[in-house]
Amino acid sequence: MNIRIGFGVDVHQLADTHELFIGGKKIESDLGAVGHSDADVLLHAICDALLGAANLRDIGFHFSDTDPKFKGIDSKILLREVMVLLENRKYSVINIDCTVILEKPKLNPHIPEMQEIIAQILKVENDCVSIKATTHEKVDSFGERKAVKAYAVCLLNKN
Repeated sequence: MNIRIGFGVDVHQLADTHELFIGGKKIESDLGAVGHSDADVLLHAICDALLGAANLRDIGFHFSDTDPKFKGIDSKILLREVMVLLENRKYSVINIDCTVILEKPKLNPHIPEMQEIIAQILKVENDCVSIKATTHEKVDSFGERKAVKAYAVCLLNKN
């Protein structure tokens, strides 16, 4: 068995001119994440973790934020493309563990749906997708609602 671990992190600025997408789900909020795509911080961190575990560089290498074809793209599409890259190299996902840092809105009510969305794309059971949410206790840019951050780790198996 060839097991690989990967780590990903992503940050996006928050603004009242954008919508908030986290974990493949639109979340009602007065602030949204700013980015070239839909700025789904959680899916971007997961993409980076998966790509890193397979030694395939990072999300920006594959989906440049200067390429107009990715402008406003749904990050679920990016995650599906990452899965194609992994499958082409005979990798499968064992599990992922993620944490989102966002002062508000509260994400806990949305986590089961996010798990389901992500698990379907990764072709794993829902219980293989761990998502945790925390605040930054009103400290720094995350606590002041200026930004959102996500961390993800993954475990892959080479078949």
